[in-house]
Amino acid sequence: MSIISSPKDLRKLPVEELQNVCDSVRQYIINQVAEHPGHLGASLGVVELTVALHYVFNTPYDKLIWDVGHQAYAHKILTERSEAFKTHRTYGGISGFPVMAESEYDAFGGGHASISISAALGMAIASALRGETDRKHIAVIGDGSMTGGLAFEGLNNAGAANADLLVILNDNGISIDEGTGALNQYFTKISASSRYNYFKNRVWNITSGKTEKNTVFRDFLSKVSRTTKSFFFRKGELFETLNFRYFGPIDGHNVENLVDVLQSLSQIKGPKLLHIITTKGRGLPNAEANPVAYHAPGKFDRETGERLSDKGDTGTPRYQDVFGETIIELAEQNKNIVGITPAMPTGCSLNLMMKEFPERVFDVGIAESHAVTFSAGLAVEGMKPFCNIYSSFLQRSFDQIIHDVAIQKLPVVFCIDRAGLVGEDGATHHGTFDLAYMRMIPNMVVASPMNEQELRNLMYTASLYEDGPFAIRYPRGRGVMTDWKTPFEILPVGKGFKVYDGGKNTDTAVISIGHIGNMALQAAKGKHISLYNMPYLKPLDEVLLDKIFGEHKRIITIEDGTLKGGLFSAVSEFAALQKYKGDIIPLGIPDRFITHGAVSELYKECGLTTEKILTLL
Repeated sequence: MSIISSPKDLRKLPVEELQNVCDSVRQYIINQVAEHPGHLGASLGVVELTVALHYVFNTPYDKLIWDVGHQAYAHKILTERSEAFKTHRTYGGISGFPVMAESEYDAFGGGHASISISAALGMAIASALRGETDRKHIAVIGDGSMTGGLAFEGLNNAGAANADLLVILNDNGISIDEGTGALNQYFTKISASSRYNYFKNRVWNITSGKTEKNTVFRDFLSKVSRTTKSFFFRKGELFETLNFRYFGPIDGHNVENLVDVLQSLSQIKGPKLLHIITTKGRGLPNAEANPVAYHAPGKFDRETGERLSDKGDTGTPRYQDVFGETIIELAEQNKNIVGITPAMPTGCSLNLMMKEFPERVFDVGIAESHAVTFSAGLAVEGMKPFCNIYSSFLQRSFDQIIHDVAIQKLPVVFCIDRAGLVGEDGATHHGTFDLAYMRMIPNMVVASPMNEQELRNLMYTASLYEDGPFAIRYPRGRGVMTDWKTPFEILPVGKGFKVYDGGKNTDTAVISIGHIGNMALQAAKGKHISLYNMPYLKPLDEVLLDKIFGEHKRIITIEDGTLKGGLFSAVSEFAALQKYKGDIIPLGIPDRFITHGAVSELYKECGLTTEKILTLL
């Protein structure tokens, strides 16, 4: 399949040929992602937009900033990486997200939501200060990212600064699960109005091909933009209130019309927002019909679109499903238990509780900081909130955890999914810092289960704990137990225990936290060592540590988190204060950002393997 691999080559084509380019790029994405899994749905939905943007704007001189960078597959293919795209998300290959170090066309890196407007504004202001009046700055935001508070902060600042900035709202009604909230309803109301769309399309047809230099066109378009929306919608226009000129909504899959519109908008100065309507998963019927499952579907048949079976299914459950099933049991026992998630009900399995107790689960959209403070408010009034947020996304609400929860000792339960190395999504998504940043917060209990049964019992313990916040972190993927649904037991807060006894007079002890302790257990069996599991990093079991240091000359710590601030740091601090002289050997995530690849490959890079442990025994 012939692919246009450079924006310069793309711009040589007549506009009538652009749809053929779109069809080729879309099929190329389908073919590659079928074999090398990634974020399929979002990128299929913006193919026409991507082609139009690179056709109209002079990238990389003009700056194109992508929000939730999993939309950027077509962008990568069109910007001199079509061959390299075959390696996307593989160890040593290109990233699945924009990365500044990877290409000059990646104007700003990122895999998290709601960042594009603020970044584009900063770049636009910098260009203005340098006198670069011809340079354009375009922020593409979508997949639910407009619900994030950072997006509104950027809009507010950009409107006040009257910056020359184009924001493109890719409205597909989906983040990962279906969009929620008043803003999503607002977009739906706009895009669903047949009278407004008919009138708007007539305007664009009449004014097609004209430029901002035509004063009559500019004045007419400005009047239409405001008066039609004021007529059809009694509520104030959100974006124009923020000093953005609003255009749309228009069909995001009509590439020729997109080119016309973008060429016109490129001539208009000041803050502008173009609202386009797209279909997530466009071009693959299965993905269009089920955008949640095909957000990142894993391997699938490129011809039929059918998802292939999970070859990683060992018969043991996924940790997220243990959480999902357990919280239902706890909610049946305690009517005050509620679930909170920022746009991840399926990903964290709160969708299971949604079916049983729909009035007690709250999807707040992509708004992690709000999720935390919302949980705090629930806790103040006697509810027991289980706030489930992916580890790397929880970083975004660090101040709220401290200021709104921990200082006030509110009994919020933080269920931190996707902890540790998560694999192919890479540095922006690895959950390697949670143990360290949660451990430093006063009043916080920090726990991590070694297996599914421990997760279940930690959740039960947390449901009864009223002395402050309680954090439980667990990894992506499957556990190690098939018979895990046992009667609930309280795991005493701050207590660890021995899980393997290598006999008397052992010189070496291994201390682990979390799921990775199973790797240590595999290495320890048959060896003359002792293995201790610390379900709680904070409070740390100092009585047990005192015993361990008293009986062993060498201590090995192992954790699926950064060595800076985690288990190794906690054990070393205890040893220093108690003036113990034994050797402490750390195994964990080194002080650098870890690339993308299979988890097994990343573990090997970090020295977190059974073989590495055996060399130390």
